[in-house]
Amino acid sequence: MIFKQYYLGCLSQASYLIGDETTGRAIVIDPRRDIAQYLSDAQTHNLTIELVIETHFHADFLSGHLELAAATGAKIAFGAAAAEHVSFPIHALTDKERISLGDVTVEVRETPGHTPESIILLVYAHATDEIPYGALTGDTLFIGDVGRPDLLDTIGKNPRDMAASLYHSLHEKILSLPDETRVFPGHGAGSACGRNLSATIESTIGEQRATNYALALRSQEAFVEMITKAQPPAPGYFLFDAIRNRENRPLFDETQLSAALSLDQVSAHCAQGAVVVDTRSPVEFAKAHLVGSINVGLEGRYAEYAGSVIAPETSIILVATSGREQEAKIRLSRIGYDNILGFLEKPEEAFMEAPHLVQQASRLTASEMFQRQKDLAGLVLIDVRSPSEYKLEHLPGAISIPLPQLHEKMGTLNPEAPTVVYCRSSYQSSIAASLLRKRGFADVSDLLGGKDAADSLSGRTITAS
Repeated sequence: MIFKQYYLGCLSQASYLIGDETTGRAIVIDPRRDIAQYLSDAQTHNLTIELVIETHFHADFLSGHLELAAATGAKIAFGAAAAEHVSFPIHALTDKERISLGDVTVEVRETPGHTPESIILLVYAHATDEIPYGALTGDTLFIGDVGRPDLLDTIGKNPRDMAASLYHSLHEKILSLPDETRVFPGHGAGSACGRNLSATIESTIGEQRATNYALALRSQEAFVEMITKAQPPAPGYFLFDAIRNRENRPLFDETQLSAALSLDQVSAHCAQGAVVVDTRSPVEFAKAHLVGSINVGLEGRYAEYAGSVIAPETSIILVATSGREQEAKIRLSRIGYDNILGFLEKPEEAFMEAPHLVQQASRLTASEMFQRQKDLAGLVLIDVRSPSEYKLEHLPGAISIPLPQLHEKMGTLNPEAPTVVYCRSSYQSSIAASLLRKRGFADVSDLLGGKDAADSLSGRTITAS
């Protein structure tokens, strides 16, 4: 058996290639949109990809099922509950259906809860094995957590009803598996599809039975209550991707290069409503950037945060360190942001040629921020971390506006008031500060080193609520 896990750290997303070495038949599960690695590995192992299986309609990334099907001729498969919602042909998988690749066999189990059409896949190295080699649990069961049931609330799926379904799926379809069955989830730590995911991306049923807090909740009532409360705000693009993954959309070509744009071309596009996304580090961005640009650095969870603060239909122009322009484009394509007009050619030279279009960003050390807070009675301090992080502890005087909610709550803020934003380390705060400047806030700074830096100052009290 060929069994390969692919883990995309910037989206905390796992996909899988499973093949039978004797027959050369293979399937791919939950592929990302840039598919070259699956094709290369299939060729290396003399495998033919015959089927692409999605464990559910993903909300956190745009899947590559259409791209893989076009490249290989493979069929696309979803759980049977997805059949009436897709606009392209699929094979509808039913509960306990077995897929034979030769000796290697995959069994489907329907596990509604995270979404109505969710499934897990049991992988048997040999068709006659009684114990599965592993369970690909999608977003139903994570290492240390379970899938959140609230992501479809905006389209009429009641979170408590979904949580009740998830409870039955976990206890009837997953916890019935032998303890030694390996668990291979769809996501790891950092994913917004759960709230307590482990950085470990493989476990066993036995280990999860003993350590996963959600599985320890034995009654359905306790489970529903716990799993529906205090879920973090979902990034703004999630609903867009959940719907887009159902559609017969244009294919993505990862080899097509972005266009190099002059500063005049960038200015013309911006006059028509395009947004400049500066993907350099917050340090580089602060030194010089185009007025009105948004800083979302490639070194962080770039696509996720870009999708949290930029609407999917927005035309985007990229500013990137030389040689990283294509990476910036591909990573946005993974969440379905395809409207990339190009990138600013030689940004440093462009900045020097047009200083009137360039500005610097104010960044404060922790000492400077505390002093400014003391000197200015009207200073507004904004914590853009998650509500749970804020509730655990936050800086004195700070108000909570999670980054994904900043756009909708910006109207509650005074653009004339001196404002400082902070997160844990200063990545999200640079995004937030650039958004506020773009909206005309006159005096905005972000906190260098974030809350971690503030905590390191002796004698500073961190307020818990």
